[in-house]
Amino acid sequence: MRGWEGKDNPGAELQRRISGETVISCRSMADEEPVDPKKYLEETCKPKCVKPLLEYQACVKRIQDDETGHKHCTGQYFDYWFCIDKCVAPKLLQHLK
Repeated sequence: MRGWEGKDNPGAELQRRISGETVISCRSMADEEPVDPKKYLEETCKPKCVKPLLEYQACVKRIQDDETGHKHCTGQYFDYWFCIDKCVAPKLLQHLK
């Protein structure tokens, strides 16, 4: 991944400890796109949100044969992402300070 953990990058380095688990190292150079740590943090939080994910997947399976288009799993989808956002927010805000 460009912008993360590399010794060949002469750009300025910013390191922050995120919740004592991981050190994210962001390097910036004029030629490179900035790296969004939110995507990485979302991936680290997904294992903590298995229950809402399973509820969403069960809903999708339940309604997959609905041809009317009236049934949906919007609530379960938002519950899943709310769980991830709740996990990511404090880590991301700590990183941005």
